[in-house]
Amino acid sequence: MKNLKKVLVIAGPTAVGKTALSIELAKQLNGEIISGDSMQVYRGLDIGTAKVTETERSGVPHYLIDCRDLDETYSVADFQKEGRLAIEEISKKGKLPIIVGGTGLYIQALLYDFELGAKDESTEIREHYERFAHVHGNQELWNLLQQKDPKAAESIHYNNQKKIIRALEVFDKTGVSILTPKEIPQPLYDYFLVGLETDRTLLYERINQRVESMVDAGLLKEALQLYEKQPQQSIQGIGYKEFFPYFEGKETLEEAIAQVKQNSRRYAKRQLTWFKNRMKANWWDLVQCPETKTELKQEIADWLESSEG
Repeated sequence: MKNLKKVLVIAGPTAVGKTALSIELAKQLNGEIISGDSMQVYRGLDIGTAKVTETERSGVPHYLIDCRDLDETYSVADFQKEGRLAIEEISKKGKLPIIVGGTGLYIQALLYDFELGAKDESTEIREHYERFAHVHGNQELWNLLQQKDPKAAESIHYNNQKKIIRALEVFDKTGVSILTPKEIPQPLYDYFLVGLETDRTLLYERINQRVESMVDAGLLKEALQLYEKQPQQSIQGIGYKEFFPYFEGKETLEEAIAQVKQNSRRYAKRQLTWFKNRMKANWWDLVQCPETKTELKQEIADWLESSEG
């Protein structure tokens, strides 16, 4: 990793203190922050995405926050491109890029050199699936993708016909998922990944408390604007769609809030599993062991002084 740019990454599930740690380290290390969260890009989704407030930022510049309208799509490829531009911009200023978030695939795609899909195209295959969608509809098209490439289907909304067809096209031509790198990906940066976690029971308690606080802060208002607009991608965020049955009179508010808590806990579990299986991280529990932060800072300092060769 000789001469690669240094990039600090703070990752992990929701409610473990990523935001507070990132601001503290950015101030101490002359850093600027890039959000690694797939939902914080949307303007107006502040409470449900736990978006860092202007006060919390304490003057530290943040990138890839509030850069899309609710009706716009935002892909892994978009984040990869814009995140790398942000790293370049921050590095040119002589500052340390700090990526903070819990969307594992986005962060991995940013840090490593794999391509997100094949570059060549086949008109015949594409037209075949376009005709299929015209006759059978988007849901059936998505079902077809789920049968062939469940990995891609999980990450593509059933109404995003263009992306579904692209994924089917790549799979038919290559036999592998559009999300599967062709070669073992190599890191593009000399990164140090701080993984934050805590005891599972305590984490779930903190998530439940955070959901209650979000409701008190006005989460329902944000969810209602999504319910009324029904945008294709941003509507999928946890903490929003769970309220739709309540708006429709099919559930009580208490049932909707309980669903948000459950989905948030499940997502946190998936986040932890993803990072532990896919990326090399240095794991810390600053919730139960705040005194270890000094040791963490020393490890980061040693990494910053080191020159990989």
